[in-house]
Amino acid sequence: MSDIRSGRLHRDLIEAAFGDMTPPLGLNEARVAAERCLFCHDAPCVKACPTSIDIPLFIRQIAAHNPIGAARTILDANIMGAMCARVCPTENLCEGVCVREVSEGKAIEIGRLQRHATDAAFAAGRQFYKAGPPTGRRVAVIGAGPAGLACAHKLATLGHAVTIFEARQKAGGLNEFGIAAYKATNGIAQEEVDYILAVGAITIEQGKRLGRDVTVSGLKREFDAVFLGMGLGGVNALGLGAEPEGVLDAVDYIAELRQAPDKAALPVGRRVVVIGGGMTAIDIATQVKKLGAEEVTIAYRRGKEQMSASAHEQDVAQTHGVTIRHWMRPVGFVSQGGKLAAVTLEYVRAEGGTIKGTGETVTVPCDQLFKAIGQIFTPADLASEEAPITMKAGRIDVDPERRTSWPGVWAGGDCITGGQDLTVSAVEDGKQAALSIDRMLTGAMRQAAE
Repeated sequence: MSDIRSGRLHRDLIEAAFGDMTPPLGLNEARVAAERCLFCHDAPCVKACPTSIDIPLFIRQIAAHNPIGAARTILDANIMGAMCARVCPTENLCEGVCVREVSEGKAIEIGRLQRHATDAAFAAGRQFYKAGPPTGRRVAVIGAGPAGLACAHKLATLGHAVTIFEARQKAGGLNEFGIAAYKATNGIAQEEVDYILAVGAITIEQGKRLGRDVTVSGLKREFDAVFLGMGLGGVNALGLGAEPEGVLDAVDYIAELRQAPDKAALPVGRRVVVIGGGMTAIDIATQVKKLGAEEVTIAYRRGKEQMSASAHEQDVAQTHGVTIRHWMRPVGFVSQGGKLAAVTLEYVRAEGGTIKGTGETVTVPCDQLFKAIGQIFTPADLASEEAPITMKAGRIDVDPERRTSWPGVWAGGDCITGGQDLTVSAVEDGKQAALSIDRMLTGAMRQAAE
């Protein structure tokens, strides 16, 4: 019998459960953590950072009691350094290659030190950036997520006027709608958006969706360049036919949870199953457990090592009582009166690089199931364009400068081939696209002046 309802836990317990998962470092803690750094020459942590933050430098600045200077070092390379400090899989990036990690098994706490610095700058109201002298050039950006905001910010500092077209009524993209609530507390995602927009020369038009309200063709006629950073709009289907009540998209639920004024009012099942093995699967599973679900099971079709969610994130979920079962895939639903009652899972094995069913199944009772098997780009948004944009592996194909096949159009973030579903990678895409756009625009201005 379905038992999906709200209020499984008292709201005070829920609010406590969704508190800051990793508390900030105190002044003395930050100093001690910074002094462990060896300040490596040709530091591997810098190479591992997609935005190439000078990590040894900002840590040295913290050790020298200069967190504001450290923040400037961070934000010069990554304007979304505050959120990245909270959501980056540092254990797989900078901290994963830290010399201290390799030699002692305990990396420098780069992520927490980065948060310490950026939080200090925000708390002090330090705005390091302003719009550059106006060039008279205008750029359109599709999407107010990490890629779009990073691109817009860099362009603004270079003197170009930017208009962002955002489908939602709130900016932030993945950081605002797709991150687990306990990772980004106290409105930090919007505080960072406000910091970025405060540079000036950036206008956001909300409720404007590509393919419905604007087109690339139309924007190309109105603007000097266009950047596409709209992310992924679709969700992969399980392919099991009609879905009974109680089967939900994890992405939509996470977004609703992030925006909910009262988390206790969200409906949650007693027994919950999550299908998937990435960060979205971990985030939804951990959060519904915090909302009061009694049993939460993640079913993934490969092994622990193949999960795209990091080992650290898997540990976080399991610490919160989530069960992770590997080498299983869903093959059918069991429903009662149109409502989900159980899911049938088949044991699988890897054979010749593909997954093969064994024929052995198990039925897991559940009244709520979340699909977290990846998002997809929706090329229909570009279907009406005058010129086709080359696609590769289902996403927009770009060159190293993030230029698309359509002259005057750039792209970055999750919507491009190779997009990694990481804020830090999207920021780098936006930054590099902005620099490429600037080179094109300044070159055109020089030619016009000759």
